Amino acid sequence: MALLHDVIDASGGLDRWSSLNRFTLHLSVGGMLFSSAGHAREFKDVTAEGSTRTQSVRFTGITGGEHSGSFQPDAITIESLDGEVLRTWRNPSLAFPEASAPALADELHLVFFCGVAIWNYLTIPFLLAHPDVVLEELSPWSEGTETWRRLRAQFPAHLITLAPEQIFYFDQSALQRRTDHDLFGMKVAHYSWAHDNFAGIVVPTLRRVQTLQADGTVIARPVLMDVEIFDAVFE
Repeated sequence: MALLHDVIDASGGLDRWSSLNRFTLHLSVGGMLFSSAGHAREFKDVTAEGSTRTQSVRFTGITGGEHSGSFQPDAITIESLDGEVLRTWRNPSLAFPEASAPALADELHLVFFCGVAIWNYLTIPFLLAHPDVVLEELSPWSEGTETWRRLRAQFPAHLITLAPEQIFYFDQSALQRRTDHDLFGMKVAHYSWAHDNFAGIVVPTLRRVQTLQADGTVIARPVLMDVEIFDAVFE
């Protein structure tokens, strides 16, 4: 698919991505989804270390720097800084909270949500080349004065994502700028910008999640989720 080829090439190329095994991020995550559940500062100024090949992310410095949280498809754990496991949630994909934002009030759910979100943020668009992901190119979308190309992706059940069907938008430079999907009973749009090159991989360093209206435009407030990546290392 020509669009997917352009998108992957603009983000660093599949050969470069395939040569990597791990990533380390310095980032902050916030927004209404967190503050309304009493976690306004849980993911401020944290480190996320993960695999580029398997779904795995470990967050260091959550809960005011007192704990670490680990996301893997079969288990979520909260750990002390010296590695002692304090709490565990087995098979989290079978019980992902569907009801509403307050479901993130549980710290294990929070680590699960952030683990899924950050891992997918870092592996898209390369994940779209997975043989089990079904893609369809949609008609272009007018965003302000720009025209963005779009791909609809259907993800297989064995890949944990925030939604099994998502629509990705790419600007004239073939960089990802928006993603639409359902979340907690809402339709949302993830906007991404301020792309930077880290070791040959181009990553949007700012992301914002907002509620979508029926016509595809966004509601400016409240901001559901803000992500800022200060630095990224790939190896």
